[in-house]
Amino acid sequence: MTSSAQQPLGHDDDVVVPRRRPLRWVGIAVAALVVYQVVNSFITNPNYHWDVVGGYIFDPRILSGLGTTLTLTFFGMLIALALGLLLATMHQSPSRALRATAGAYVWFFRGTPVLVQLVLWYNLAILIPEFSLGIPFGPTLFSIDTNIVITPWTAAILGLSLNEAAYLCEIIRSGIISVDRGQNEAAQALGMSRGLAFRRVVLPQALRVIVPPASNEAIGLLKYSSVVSVIALPELLYSGQLIYARTYETIPVLIVVCIWYLVIVSILTWLESMLERKLGVGFAATALTTKTGRWRRWLSPNH
Repeated sequence: MTSSAQQPLGHDDDVVVPRRRPLRWVGIAVAALVVYQVVNSFITNPNYHWDVVGGYIFDPRILSGLGTTLTLTFFGMLIALALGLLLATMHQSPSRALRATAGAYVWFFRGTPVLVQLVLWYNLAILIPEFSLGIPFGPTLFSIDTNIVITPWTAAILGLSLNEAAYLCEIIRSGIISVDRGQNEAAQALGMSRGLAFRRVVLPQALRVIVPPASNEAIGLLKYSSVVSVIALPELLYSGQLIYARTYETIPVLIVVCIWYLVIVSILTWLESMLERKLGVGFAATALTTKTGRWRRWLSPNH
């Protein structure tokens, strides 16, 4: 006869009883109360003027500012990704001069505020009155006034993209470093050139690490593109400011601006999750199992 002490582990009679956590329910109750108060304030407080918010949500001036914000974000991120990849590659180069150049770029653009950079780009004509192309110590073949080239749009895209490239350089470099060196060596042993091994082997694996923080940078770029209002470019926030400066409906207009920012950020977050799922980042199945297990434990009578 086998004693109970000799029964194998994992027997059906062995039930793990989770530890009771009464403070968790206190935290849930406090959070629910706070959420209720906030929602109730949104619904019952007449000072929000939801009828005015509804009137401005599709206002042509707001939509025009939204289009400017999306354009700045798209082109700024596109240029920043290309330049950040180039800088990260230079940072990993055996050449000391290339590494020093990339390091100096990152040092300068991360060390100075983007607002200052925008103002400098906008006033570049003070330093360089005209752009010229010619033969060294010879005649000038072509020249153009700097103010014609550096418009508010040009200054905004240059300021945002060049600043963002410094941060993306470090993000991309961290992704490249995360790939085991043996992967690159194995690819070169198969006859791939250094560049081909980087494109076909290293970069696809590095994307698993690069995508989440790079997506976060894209969302950040969307939001702090509002600083271009300093050079009188009417993006989303500045368009709202122009409206309430005349109508004095400050809160409703700002709520409209917040709603559009939340909508665009939600779409970008969804696109990020789709891209992460495609690249195998996030381990969605494991997370789902974990969440399901938590809910089962919460609903169990012994919780």
